[in-house]
Amino acid sequence: MALPRFAVVDVETSGLSTRRHRILQIGVVNVEPDGTIGDRWSTLVKLPRPWSRVGPRRVHGIRRRDLRGAPAAGDALAELRRRLDGAVFTAHNARFDAEFLLRAGHRHGVSLPLDRQLCTLQLSRRLDPERLLTHGLAAVCARYGVTIERHHDALHDAMATARVLPHLLEAHGVAEPIDLDPLYAS
Repeated sequence: MALPRFAVVDVETSGLSTRRHRILQIGVVNVEPDGTIGDRWSTLVKLPRPWSRVGPRRVHGIRRRDLRGAPAAGDALAELRRRLDGAVFTAHNARFDAEFLLRAGHRHGVSLPLDRQLCTLQLSRRLDPERLLTHGLAAVCARYGVTIERHHDALHDAMATARVLPHLLEAHGVAEPIDLDPLYAS
């Protein structure tokens, strides 16, 4: 039986609290079971109020005016749901991205299929039980010779994570779908 398709997702947010902060950008890169990079999609997300804060602009570079013509959150999440259909939700620090997406989905009445989550941060940490290495996305990419073109841009971070994913799956000996079961994020 073949491995499933992976939908590698990254979000940029206005802060770290799912209650107070909002998603500003979503990026998705589909990775086929053989590791081939497939469809890519990214969108900015309109803030609920024009005066809402965009948070740490020095990190993500997103300005309030960049979001003015962006789709509403409900529309962006509906498109994300379509792109996640039948794939394994994968992210670097999957819990963070999933919590923001689930909270936003709840706010806007969009159910997202995030029941199976694969976290590349956890996969990297499991390979280093003594925690001798750093496991942030930039450090993991450097270990596997993957370049991040624009760190903290959702599509570029999703692309970098998608390129690291096959290395991590190979290091964990993943060859069949059953091999993924103990690796799903809890």
